[in-house]
Amino acid sequence: MEAYFGANTPKLGFGLMRLPKDKKGNIDLEQVKEMVDQFMAAGQTYFDTAYVYDDGGSERAAKAALVDRYPRESYTLATKLCAWMGAHDEKSAKQQFTTSLERTGAGYFDYYLLHALQAGNYKTYDKYHLWDFVREQKEKGLIKHWGFSFHATPEILDEVLTAHPDSEFVQLQLNYADWENPAVTARANYEVARKHGKSIVVMEPIKGGALANPIPAVQDIFRAVDPDASLASWAIRYAASLDGIITVLSGMSNLTQMEDNLAYMKDFQPLNETERAAIQKVQEVINGVKSIPCTACHYCTAGCPKHIPIPEIFAARNKQLLWGQLEEGKADYAKAVENGGKASDCIACGQCVRACPQQLPVIDHLKDCASQFD
Repeated sequence: MEAYFGANTPKLGFGLMRLPKDKKGNIDLEQVKEMVDQFMAAGQTYFDTAYVYDDGGSERAAKAALVDRYPRESYTLATKLCAWMGAHDEKSAKQQFTTSLERTGAGYFDYYLLHALQAGNYKTYDKYHLWDFVREQKEKGLIKHWGFSFHATPEILDEVLTAHPDSEFVQLQLNYADWENPAVTARANYEVARKHGKSIVVMEPIKGGALANPIPAVQDIFRAVDPDASLASWAIRYAASLDGIITVLSGMSNLTQMEDNLAYMKDFQPLNETERAAIQKVQEVINGVKSIPCTACHYCTAGCPKHIPIPEIFAARNKQLLWGQLEEGKADYAKAVENGGKASDCIACGQCVRACPQQLPVIDHLKDCASQFD
């Protein structure tokens, strides 16, 4: 494996998108502090948040659990600017940077990203002159390294990297389940980024938690090779074993997940030949299964006029599709829509489709769910 930017960064990153919540639905800050302490004690250093995560709660939690409690040089902090969510014009988009500095109290960001570039929004970052803006912040010393997170086709990624060759890294969705998924094009995007010599931060390595509890056929393959390894460990280690990886983000939601991840990532070992062969068998199995590849990012729900809990509905349907648990899926659906809209309430306005990083046909999936549940 040749040298690259970020090669010496610890390979487990703490994604602050799915932080634990208390009974009132607020971030459980005391548990977050314990998680941060365990993460730091294990020699891990990369923390990832964003202006739009949890309406700013994630950045504030980073301040309280990390920035206020540890020397600034002992960790690295990444956050993001989203030009299509939480911004209405160039001024409000750029204001996100100042607000993130205020929320985190970090003084500067080690990694700063233009957030979630997609086919329908990536030109907005040019329109608002945000590429020049991040360069200016780097010149001021307020950003150490900058890049962007990406959810689109390899052709668009090649276009963006050709236009902005000084981008230092790219954040991509990479996991063994999506490697050949035509809706995600993980392998092709990875190859484009490496062709341009870019290092990669991995997001969604466990596919929104789905790969921590995959279908029985997948579990059987993994357990035949290593019955003691957690199912999530296969996903994290797969991504971390790729060439050019800075770190692999895991959106850990409780201490148990943190402890499991640290058990195998504190002294990370890349996959061996036997383990790679197991992954290939698993990919063949997954490619033959029909399901809704939702990662539960909830970008679709923020602007839904009917307040439909789309990811929760899709999770209920996947319980039926992947596990054959028809009644359990119905029960999960009933619970999901107690305080929100039903799948059949969808008016096909299309905002969810535009917001979806996975580019899913959300409206079509909701129609399917309505036919099964409503």
